[in-house]
Amino acid sequence: MTIRVLLADDQTLIRSGFRVLVSSAPDLEVVAEASNGREAVELARTERADVILMDIRMPELDGLAATRIITADEALAGVKVLVLTTFEVDEYVFEAIRAGASGFLGKSVEPAELIDAIRVVARGDALLSPKAVRGLMNRFLAEPQVGQDLGPSALDVLTDREREIVGLVALGLTNDEIAVRLVLSPSTAKTHVNRAMMKLECRDRAQLVVLAYQTGLVRPGTTLPPAEVPQTQ
Repeated sequence: MTIRVLLADDQTLIRSGFRVLVSSAPDLEVVAEASNGREAVELARTERADVILMDIRMPELDGLAATRIITADEALAGVKVLVLTTFEVDEYVFEAIRAGASGFLGKSVEPAELIDAIRVVARGDALLSPKAVRGLMNRFLAEPQVGQDLGPSALDVLTDREREIVGLVALGLTNDEIAVRLVLSPSTAKTHVNRAMMKLECRDRAQLVVLAYQTGLVRPGTTLPPAEVPQTQ
């Protein structure tokens, strides 16, 4: 399948560069370009892109507001937003993820990494490395003005295993890493993650991470506990 990509950036030169790069991949196609957030929203509705590469700072309507509108539109449920920022740890990035973005990258990203990121987001995964998760959450969720504390009862719909896995997702582990740690198959780990997202009404993995911190399941500064060693008989 060809992944349809929408470019949203107010700088023509940057859009041109991304267009050349994205178009170089045989499974990716640039279907439209937007120079501001308002155009991005309109083109998301008319062009039915799979992934939007969204700049944050744009005129008329910025990338944050555009992301909120797109992710709140049920008719655009299949559209994924990948935020591109000048600074990899940016106060706006956290807000973009809370608004529904599936991940973020710095604009200095290597070409191959950007191509891979588009594919990752298109298949429904979130682009959040362990370093990115820890950096964002430690910096912003430690501040009392960020978000509303939902309380641990919000997780009551989860099984004990799902709760455990959500905690590992929030610490930045991939499905494969969770599978190894809990001695599961990767497909079983992915199933647990998907069920948790469905129960908690999270659009994707990024929002699952945010919810884990907001409910106190994982707190800023939490480190990965040592893995249990299976007992031999």
